[in-house]
Amino acid sequence: MAVLSVVFCIVLLIILISWAKLNAFISFLIVSVIAGFLLKLPLTGIVGAIQKGMGDTLGSLVGIIVLGAMLGKLVAESGAAQQIASVMMQLFGPKNIQWGLVCTGFIIGIPLFYSVGFVLMIPLIFSVVYRYKIPAVYIGLPMLASLSVAHGFLPPHPSPAALVNQFNANMGLTLIYGLVIAIPTIIVAGPIFSKTLKSIQNEPLQTFVKEEKTERSLPGKTNSFLTSLLPVFLLVATITLSFRLAPNGIPVQITTFIGEPISVMLISVLVATFSLGVGQGKSISQVMQIYEGAVKDVAMIILIIAGAGALKQILTVSGVSKEIADSLQYLSLPSLVLAWLIAAIIRVCIGSATIAGLTTASMVAPLIVQQHVNPNLMVLSIGAGSLMFSHVNDPGFWMFKEYFNLSLKDTLRSWSLMETIVSFCGLFGVLILDSFL
Repeated sequence: MAVLSVVFCIVLLIILISWAKLNAFISFLIVSVIAGFLLKLPLTGIVGAIQKGMGDTLGSLVGIIVLGAMLGKLVAESGAAQQIASVMMQLFGPKNIQWGLVCTGFIIGIPLFYSVGFVLMIPLIFSVVYRYKIPAVYIGLPMLASLSVAHGFLPPHPSPAALVNQFNANMGLTLIYGLVIAIPTIIVAGPIFSKTLKSIQNEPLQTFVKEEKTERSLPGKTNSFLTSLLPVFLLVATITLSFRLAPNGIPVQITTFIGEPISVMLISVLVATFSLGVGQGKSISQVMQIYEGAVKDVAMIILIIAGAGALKQILTVSGVSKEIADSLQYLSLPSLVLAWLIAAIIRVCIGSATIAGLTTASMVAPLIVQQHVNPNLMVLSIGAGSLMFSHVNDPGFWMFKEYFNLSLKDTLRSWSLMETIVSFCGLFGVLILDSFL
């Protein structure tokens, strides 16, 4: 009965978000309360579990998400993202312009949240389309594939960062493994797959094209790259140093402190404040206004993660999470595949990659201990599953359709299939890595 209660609650969550169009945070709270009743928790225990779940989940996460949003917003507002795009286009040239867009999307996608990166890249994609007379979907989809992969696989993006927190994984190692899997995934789902889409001839809407900043107003090339990718450099550097330094010494303690995700993001934001803010002629108050806007952009994401944490705690306190894990371990599927499958099913039903990932995490977390699963690979497996088959219940689906002025059929054929390829390639990459680790 306990397992059936959880299934009922997951279905109810899907109905509230997809059919009733209720806010995801409110939906999570409602379902958490109902789950508490069905699982026979005391009334005071339900409230306490919800509060603890929200607090525990956000305690080590909210700073990372907010600081990541601040960095991404400043990278976009300062013109650093445009400068990176310009350099990549010059580097690859007209003949390899598609590869230039892919690399640009991946680099920019690391510090920027998906929706911000999407909107930011549209003018670049369309300018290439009009300048070189290339089909918009053929040239644009690979860049958006790279954004999608970064969003689903790589911390400090909200869902991977939250999963790292829930599984007690290592954010630096997860990032390194994620990069290893991301590159071949992007190549397959981007340039290779897009060759089948050349027949889609459409005229993208010019109303979405924004004016780009002049070259003089952009930050320097080195400044743009180093500041945007500083979190990646810091995480990789501290992970590498930690293996070389003597344990328990002062140097390794300093390295560990700097390598903590909150330290990495704080250092990156402080550097960006001066390199892309004050150093580019902005006042501190202007930079702070950009940061305030960034917090507003991610407020709902933070609340959704908090709601998922509340449901996770209800399942944990009631003991049903362990009961589900005990049941799942008798299935013939490997744990990494099982987690991917659950995330994929929830993603198809709800449409949100973040919600799919966090909901799956609350169900499979005990499997990591029971079956000695690598927690870093579990993060990536769930991340891959959470990108499965984006369709009409996903806002990203409609953004792509309207920006590129496509029919529903062509959107399914291009965007939805691309996301599906990303999901399967991600799973294969995780399983290959697992065989070597």
